[in-house]
Parts: sequence; C-alpha cells; structure tokens
Amino acid sequence: MPKVTFIKDGKETVVEFDPETMPFQEHGLKGSFLDVAMNHHVPLEHACGGSCACTTCHLIVKQGMNNLSEMEDNEADRLDTAWDLTTSSRLGCQAVIKGDVTVEFPLYTRNYVQEGGSIDLGKSDRKKDESK
Repeated sequence: MPKVTFIKDGKETVVEFDPETMPFQEHGLKGSFLDVAMNHHVPLEHACGGSCACTTCHLIVKQGMNNLSEMEDNEADRLDTAWDLTTSSRLGCQAVIKGDVTVEFPLYTRNYVQEGGSIDLGKSDRKKDESK
C-alpha cells in the first residue's frame, strides 16, 4: 500500500491507503493527494474543488517524485501562477500517487477566498449611492 507523508509547519502526518478500496471524494483526480487528504482528514486547501483552477493545493514533493503520475499541461500552466514554485512542485488535485511519497505544504498558497468565507471577488463592500 502506498504511504504519503504530509509535512505542514514541521509536523508530519503519515497516511497509508489502498487505492483500490479508498472511496473517491469527487475532488481532484482519483488517487490524487487531494483525494487521499480528504479521505484521511488532512486539511489540504482546495478552493476550486479540485478542478485545477487555482493553486491552493500546491505541494512540494520532497521524496518520491517517480511515484506520481506525469504532469499534464493544464497542471503545469496553473502551477506557473503558484507562489514559492519549485522544480518539485505539484498540484495536490492533479498528482496521482502510485507509491511512497513525502510532500510539504508551502508557506503560502494563492487563495483569495477561504472555504466557508464570505468574500465575493469582483463585488464591492461599499454601499451603492442610491441618490443617483
């Protein structure tokens, strides 16, 4: 069974999973870091729902890059907008795990709206001048 070590703020969370029996959470690709994290209650941000439309699930692979699916063009294009991009960066919603891997959460991710928040981009919080 593959083993994933998630490192966040110096704390390691190790998860072993069976890709054949693990339920698909409908976020990201089946067997991706995001899918594994959701199944094992690892808080991996995913503002776009795992549709490769943001970089909030950006992870840095420390070990086991060869145990991941190949990067597709849409992931590479999206990663170009990630803060703290490295040559071993991957999106958690797109990288499918095939063996043991260690990943680290970068210090910052590009997330303009936290899940459960109330900010609507493009909408002003100023009251409309109704006298016009």
